[in-house]
Formats: sequence, structure tokens, C-alpha cells
Amino acid sequence: MWSSSQASTRGVVEMGRVEAGPSHFPKRPAPRNSARVNLSRTVKPCSAGDRPGISVNCNLGWSSQTSPDLSQHFRGYSSASEAVLTAQSDLRKLLVGNEKIGVLLLNLGGPETLDDVQPFLFNLFADPDIIRLPRLFRFLQKPLAKFISVVRAPKSKEGYASIGGGSPLRQITDAQAEALREALCGKDVPAKVYVGMRYWHPFTEEAIEQIKRDGITKLVVLPLYPQFSISTSGSSLRLLESIFREDEYLVNMQHTVIPSWYQREGYIKSMATLIENELTKFPVPQKVMIFFSAHGVPLAYVEEAGDPYKAEMEECVDLIMEELEKRGITNPCTLAYQSRVGPVEWLKPYTDETIIELGQKGVKSLLAVPISFVSEHIETLEEIDVEYKELALESGIKHWGRVPALGCEPTFISDLADAVIESLPYVGAMAVSNLEARQSLVPLGSVEELLAAYDSKRDELPPPVIVWEWGWTKSAETWNGRAAMLAVLALLVLEVTTGEGFLHQWGILPRLH
Repeated sequence: MWSSSQASTRGVVEMGRVEAGPSHFPKRPAPRNSARVNLSRTVKPCSAGDRPGISVNCNLGWSSQTSPDLSQHFRGYSSASEAVLTAQSDLRKLLVGNEKIGVLLLNLGGPETLDDVQPFLFNLFADPDIIRLPRLFRFLQKPLAKFISVVRAPKSKEGYASIGGGSPLRQITDAQAEALREALCGKDVPAKVYVGMRYWHPFTEEAIEQIKRDGITKLVVLPLYPQFSISTSGSSLRLLESIFREDEYLVNMQHTVIPSWYQREGYIKSMATLIENELTKFPVPQKVMIFFSAHGVPLAYVEEAGDPYKAEMEECVDLIMEELEKRGITNPCTLAYQSRVGPVEWLKPYTDETIIELGQKGVKSLLAVPISFVSEHIETLEEIDVEYKELALESGIKHWGRVPALGCEPTFISDLADAVIESLPYVGAMAVSNLEARQSLVPLGSVEELLAAYDSKRDELPPPVIVWEWGWTKSAETWNGRAAMLAVLALLVLEVTTGEGFLHQWGILPRLH
């Protein structure tokens, strides 16, 4: 599906521009064996910014002379990996003298205590990339986020209480940052690694302030989401772009973004190894259904906004299954999407419905694979391990297993370090968008403008992004969705006109006197 000119890091992006490079996996693989099961398709089967950066003491004795033709030199190789392996002297010339290299890891964030749950949910739902209101009603974004967070907090607290009273996401992301720092040092690239969370501490803004205090001159931005989506990497990167636009220091700092990296060889091999290890724990490994469960996004994001998430997710599953086939593992597999909220239609098939259907079809052994997560958090520890496991056993599935998130798995971390190193020649380099190669665009400025440019090269997508904003699209205009929207608006109108109601009682809106 993706062009062979796709970068090995899925595309190295300078703020506002896209750079296409070489690829570990030159093209989308052919459809897998039709005997495999995928219920969603019939044609084919299937995170610390406020702490100091982690410093490195690597005495490399690098030269202070740069090579003016370095970017052309790297582009001459058939792969970024080959360039790095065969041009270490040129790489050392790139990282010279007083240059200070930084890596910013972006992640979602999570409440660390039960008291953090409600404010965390508020930050989440106040993001217009999570709940998109019509322009006329965007002044209600924060009141609506407050309302939803207060309503959902009790149920969410129960979930976090069941996994120890808070999310382990920050601790795991900090450990990944330290492991990445060590891996980069081991590859002769001294760097400081920072963590910036979107919805909880350490916030991206806190990480950026530390980056400025440390005097970083070259920055690689690495979202810890293997596949790109408007609502995950896109939201974090758009916030980052707004911070850069308003700060003179950041404007002058050279920086590059790796938008997604799901197809990297190290990541694919690491995922395949985790699956292979878990299969051995079943009574009959050959009869286990491999069940990939990915975080869902609204269908409109994909169909109307051109979000590449679904295509990248399916290609990721294909690549992992191809790697397993090389190891003699030919188990059936399927892909489904979890964690949907609200009345609009999300990517299908849904994880819960698929589990029930598999049980009805006689599947007895199921291995869940959290394909869109590299860290354990509420959606793996509670939603998959508790809710979906219970549902599977109730549906007639006798044997249940779950692949752990990658965390600090050595091959995975080493591959992330390679991704950072491969992107360094492009830091601050002039880049040209590669729309003809279907290179994904990262929403770093105006999401609407970038997506409109993307759509202009993809005639098969409906071009008017503004229609998607209103929610009146073919995928979102279900009567339940319309009724819910009208009900919320009616409630807000009554609140404003009468001066009474839940929002006034909770102090979200001022009382009228």
C-alpha cells in the first residue's frame, strides 16, 4: 500500500515539511494465507519533562569540521541503515563540537493517583482532537470536558484502583527514556532524552522548558505510538508545533519528527518474538487464534480526514504475521479495535463483539496482542486483562493469553535508537513533501490545511474536511449520534437560558442573578 520510497522511520518530518527516505520494508506485503481469519474483511485476511534530561558521558573525540555535502552523501545509499553503518565518520562530523543532541519522547500520559483521574480526564476531553465540536460551539469545549470528566471519573477510578491505584505509564516511559539514552550512548551518539506527556505530568510544555535550559541545539521528536493517528501522534505534534511557533529559541533550533515507525524491522521482530514466547504457554500452540487488539479511532477520521491509522495498522499486522511465518508459525489471526466512546461510529470490528463471535465460531484458544501500545496502562491491564478476558471465558473460549507490551525489550529499544540515528542527517535539512508516494502528513500546523493538501493528492477521499468537523458525514450521521448531539446542545441551551441545572450546580457555569 505504501510506496517503496517510504522512510524506514515511516518518514522523517521537519516541522511543517515531510522528508521521504529509504525503507527497511520496501513495499506492503501481499495478502496473507486466506485460511487465516479476519472478521472485518472478506477480500483479504487480515512517557519526564520537568526532570533534568538524562545526560551522557561519551568521550568520542569528534571532529569540529562539518561536511557540506553530508545530506547528499546519505541520500546516495540504498537504505538509511546502510548509510549509518558505512558512514560513521560522516555521522561524527554531523554531531560536532558544541552541538547538543536531544530526543523528545511523546506519550499520552496517565493519572498516577486516584485523585489525578478527574483532572486527567478533563485534559483528555478538552482536546479538540478527541472531541470535535462545530466552530460555533467551540466555546463549550471546556465546559463539556468538565461535564464528561466528572461523570466518567467514578467508573474510571474503579479501573485504576484495580491496577494499583494509578497508571504505570510514566514509570515505564521514564524507563524507556533511560534505556534509549543508554542505547544511543552505546552507538556513539551522546544525547539527552526527555519525556513529554499530552494529558498529564510531565506535560510536553515542561519537557520543552527543560530542553531549553539544557541548551539543546538538535532535537529528534519521537512519538511512542507505532502507528500515526490524528488523535494520538497528531494531537501531540500539533501542540508541539504551537509551542515552537511562539518561541524564538525553538524556532532557531533544528528539529526533526519521526511520525510513525510500525514497519521497522526491529519493532516487527520484537513483536513476533513476544507472540512466539506466549504461544508456547498454550496446550496446543498451533490452534491458538492470534487476536490483535488496537486502540480505536472514529471512522470519520479515516474516511473523511485521511487518517492513515487503519492502513498502517493493517500493514503492521501483515508484517508481524510474515515474520512469524518465517519462523514456521502459521496460526490464524484477526484484528479488532477497542476503547470506543460516544455515539459515533468507530473503526470496526470492535474487540468485544469480535471476542463473542470467535467464541460462537468454536475458537477455544485466544492470544490477545495489544498492537498499538508499547507500554502497559489501563487499556492493557484492566480493559484487556480483566474485561476482555472475562468476556472471552464467558463466550466459550477455554484458554486465554496476552502478549505483554514491549516496554524496554532490548531489540525494540535498540531499534528506536537506530531510528533516531537514521533521522539525524535530516535534522534541519530542507525537506519536500512526498504526497505522490502517499507519505503521511503530520498535523503540525493547521490540521485542516494539511489534510486538505493531503486529500488533493488522493481523489478517492472526500475533500471537504470542514464537513467532518461538523460530524454530519456518512460515517457519523447515525440517528443516535444526531440525537445525542441535539440533546447535549438542548441541555446547554436550557442551562444558559434558565441559569439552573447540573453545570450551574457544579460551578461550571455561573448562576444568573
